[in-house]
Parts: sequence; structure tokens; C-alpha cells
Amino acid sequence: MWSGYSASLAVVFFLVVAALFNLSCHSRHAEAASPVKFLPGFDGPLPFHLETGYMGVGENEEVQLFYYFIKSDSNPEEDPLILWITGGPGCSSLCAIIQEIGPFFIEPVEYNGSLPRLLPFPYSWTKVASFIFLDLPVGTGFSYATTLKNAQSDNLLTGSNAYEFLRKWLVDYPEFLSNPFYVGGDSYSGITVPIVTEMISNGNEGGIEPFIQLKGYILGNAGTFPGERNYQIPFAHRMALISDELYESLKRNCKGEYLDTDPTNLLCQQDIQTFNQLIERIYLNYILEPICLSDDDSSTINLIMLPGQRRFLHEKHQKLSNPDLLPGLKCRDDRNKLSEYWANDYRAREALHVRKGTKGEWEHCTSNLPFTIIINNTIPYHVRLSKKGYRSLVYSGDHDMVVPYLSTQAWVKSLNYSIVDDWRAWMVDGQVAGYTRTYANRMTFATVKGGGHTAPEFRPSECQAMFKRWISNTDL
Repeated sequence: MWSGYSASLAVVFFLVVAALFNLSCHSRHAEAASPVKFLPGFDGPLPFHLETGYMGVGENEEVQLFYYFIKSDSNPEEDPLILWITGGPGCSSLCAIIQEIGPFFIEPVEYNGSLPRLLPFPYSWTKVASFIFLDLPVGTGFSYATTLKNAQSDNLLTGSNAYEFLRKWLVDYPEFLSNPFYVGGDSYSGITVPIVTEMISNGNEGGIEPFIQLKGYILGNAGTFPGERNYQIPFAHRMALISDELYESLKRNCKGEYLDTDPTNLLCQQDIQTFNQLIERIYLNYILEPICLSDDDSSTINLIMLPGQRRFLHEKHQKLSNPDLLPGLKCRDDRNKLSEYWANDYRAREALHVRKGTKGEWEHCTSNLPFTIIINNTIPYHVRLSKKGYRSLVYSGDHDMVVPYLSTQAWVKSLNYSIVDDWRAWMVDGQVAGYTRTYANRMTFATVKGGGHTAPEFRPSECQAMFKRWISNTDL
């Protein structure tokens, strides 16, 4: 399993990096970001303000981080500014822009060999906030390193890169220094976002310039601690994917621990094997939708690993059918392919001002990213950030089996803060959009009814309403 660094080591690491950076942070570090007026595949000029660029970070700026900056449609001079980091690690922030919360999306039609079209997205979160979508860690999306050594990354280095990026960006854009600031992300960013948020907080307290108006953070379907997959079995039972009898047998024979089981406990091993067989044709990102089988009809999912198996979620050649939401596409994953066709077209790269020769093929989520996991539990970060009074929105699509809402609910409860607004429905257009509970540490937990992993991809209008209310300090 992953090993963890102590909180004190993380703080020391941060202070050393911040001190080194502080020696040279007041000069202009980046090439001026380039405005993007037109994008290939989008009809006419863009109806929103988009800039793209690189920011060099690290001692000699060997790491070049690529970002997309989109101004709020409402009042960018005063609206919140949000640094958004997509999960993975290694999934490009372009995925969040064109599939979740950005102002345009790929037209969901079968690929015909021409450049995929881009369409305006009415449920963009940029309606009410400005966003910096950052390709992080290095090697993700269009970000790159100038040396092999600097292509290596880990949780803490990624956090310091993000903090350095942000400080340099704000030096270049001082007009946003007074805007309320948040860090956001989903999926694996449940690890990254709390680390970055704490580094910003520590920097503010240490007097490091520029001072950032940090107000809180946002997490969706967020991986947080190693034992979360233990909650996939009670989730499967609640969703009627396994029988009462098997669930009781699993609890009895495995004693509630399904990840690192005793290999000599044959009854537990048999129950887990039965469980895996029952859910092997379930699409874990969104259990309501059917999977499309690969050509050899041998798609498998290893959900709960038996001893000796690699401990990560493995999906082999899986595609997702969703004719209602994605008319014209046979499988949901085909949208990822459309994104790759678009992002790898030379016209798109030129429009985005991607430096020639710096990256090969753009990938939706970078494969074989040289990334070391040294922090696998961010609950202590939430504890410390809560004590400092930062706001937080933690939401879960309630049909996500990758990071079940049960596990998120469990760690939120473990913070042991009193409830100030108990479990209730939150509504959109007169319909129940999910359920929410607010705690005394200013943390709001919300489920998104019918949402998957990640929720805005499956319930965009509801998630936009949730975000707009929360970011404006209004009850869901």
C-alpha cells in the first residue's frame, strides 16, 4: 500500500520550497498568456474570454505548466477565482472544460473523420466565477518538463508546483488579487486539492507574497483515504446489486475489511470472488448505464482485489452506452476519443498556443505518468483546514461506485463537527436534485441524485445550480 508522510514533514517541505521561491517571485515569470478568440470546430468567435499559456515552476523553471484561464461571464472584477485541478492523477484540465463544467463541449456524434465540432454549454460554472484550469501534475495534458528528472513528480511536489504557479500567475494578473479564491477538483484531486489549499494557507500565515484571498475549497466524488473501497460492498448492497445473504456473509467472514484480507480466510475469499462476479458487468462510474463489451467479449473489472493482485481499479476495454444523453454515440467513452481527435489536430493546438515539439499525443488521461504517491490520506488536511475556518463544498454523485458517497459521508462524519443544517433535500426546478447536510466547520456535504463519477458530467444543470448557490454563500 501507499506510504504517508507526516504532517510535520509536509510543512517543512512546504516552507523550504516557499522560502526558495520567495527569493525570485517578484519578476514576471511567464510569457504573456495568449488570448483565444476562435477555436476550430466552434462556429464564430468565442462568446467568453479564454486565455491559454505556460508558467514555468521549479528552481530553473524546468517544469512548464499549461493552463486555460476563463473569465466569469458575470462580474470578473469581483466574482470568485477558482484554481481547478482534474483528477487522475494525470487527467487533463481540458476534460473538465469540455465534459463537466466549462463553457463548451464536444458535439456527441459518431466520428466521421472530420474535426469534431464544439458547442456552447449552457451549464458552465464560468457563468458566475473565473477559472484557471491547470494541467497538473507535470506531464498531464500539455504540461511538460524540459528534463527527464523534472518529469518525475509526487503529491507534495505537485502541491508546491501548483502553489508556485498560482503566486506567479497572480503577480502577472494583480487585478485578481482581491477576488475571493478557492481551489477545486474532483476524483483523485481529493488528495491534491487539500494539499494545495493548506500550502496556500500556510503561505498566507507565513507572510509570503502575494497574499491570496483564500476562502475555501471544492471537491467532487473525491478520493480521500485508502479504505474507501471497503464502502463499495455496502454501496452495492444498498443498490440491490448483491443479495442480503451475500452481504451478511461478507460482513461476517471478512469482518468489514475487504481490501487486505487474510489469504487463509477461504470463506472471505470465496465471498469476494462471488461479489466480483456479480458486479463485473456493472459500469462503476455510473451504475445505471450499461457497459459496451470489447470485441472479444472479455471485459472484466477487478473491484475488490484478492491477495497478490494489484491494488487499483482496473477496467479493461470498457465503454459506456448512453443513447439518451449522448445521441449519435454508441458508447460514452467515444466522447473521450472525440476529445483526443480534436486536441491532437494541428489547428486546435495552434489555436490554443501549444508549443510545438513539447508534447506528443494529447491524452484524456496520461498513461504511465511518472508519479509517486507519498500521501494517500487527506483527512488530517481537512481537520487542519476546518480549524482555520475555511469553507468547503464536498459533493458526491450518488450512483458512483468508484468513490461511493458512503465513504465520503464517512470521512466527513469522522471530523466530528456538529450539524447546523440536518439532512434535507435540495431542489432544482421543483425537483429533488440531491440531499445535503451542513456542519459547524462550514463544510457542506451534498449528494447529487443520479450523478456518477464525476457528478457534473451526468447531472450538469443540477450541479451548476449547486455550485452557483454555494459560491454565492446561499443555502443549497
